[in-house]
Amino acid sequence: AEASMLAPTRASLGGGMRAFLRGSNKWTGSTRFLSSGAVPSMYELRQYTLKPEKAGKYWETLAQYAEVRKRLLPLKLFAQPETGGQLGVATHLYRYTGHEERDARRAAAMEDPEWLAFLGETKECTTELQSSIFVEASSTLEANGLPGGAGFSAPKVDGKPAGIYEFRKYQLRLGYDTVPLFLEHYGKGLPSKLQADPEAQLVTLLYSDVGFLNQVIEVWRHDDSSAMLRSREAARKAQEWRSGIAQIAQLAQTFQTTIMKPVDASVWF
Repeated sequence: AEASMLAPTRASLGGGMRAFLRGSNKWTGSTRFLSSGAVPSMYELRQYTLKPEKAGKYWETLAQYAEVRKRLLPLKLFAQPETGGQLGVATHLYRYTGHEERDARRAAAMEDPEWLAFLGETKECTTELQSSIFVEASSTLEANGLPGGAGFSAPKVDGKPAGIYEFRKYQLRLGYDTVPLFLEHYGKGLPSKLQADPEAQLVTLLYSDVGFLNQVIEVWRHDDSSAMLRSREAARKAQEWRSGIAQIAQLAQTFQTTIMKPVDASVWF
């Protein structure tokens, strides 16, 4: 199952992947809601529900093959939820330039023997696999001087993951104008939020393109859960942010926050 998103080493590339790397590195995803000049990124969010009795084996094997994954995959985040939703879910986020790159990597995935070994050792550990495609709201991030997921880096402490990630997920009502309206209100309020809360880091802002549509996810990094609470308290003092969220509330059907703890295999920490 996981082989659907893997990248081979250059030495083991098939012809299609070699052709992609020679000159096809361009955006081939959705152009919905993008302003002219924006250079988006496509993200694949994969969530694997683990069998309780096999979860320990999965995480142990994942750690053993961490460098293999980083060699093969455009991985950004690998984490597990601590609270705020279903537990025991391996959550991983990958960044692509578009569908062409993803398809090429998928086609070449099964050529890597180390990856096949990882699949063989972990196939008994999962019960349900989910995959969704998101596009980064590049214009909104760039307007606030934020690099987005491609340019984000976070510190480690003694070489280990040192923070938490807060996934703030909105399910918006149906309609072609809903996501653009969300981004408009969000963009107007975000400067005041960032000014009032310099401690938290907005890693990326994503909207769905394949899967449950009209879904938006904010990904924030905090040093710990106490820092997350301080961030919320600071945000309540930012009037433009509060006004923007009030407008967004009229668009949203549901809203959920989940605390994610990165594991050693992650690139973001």
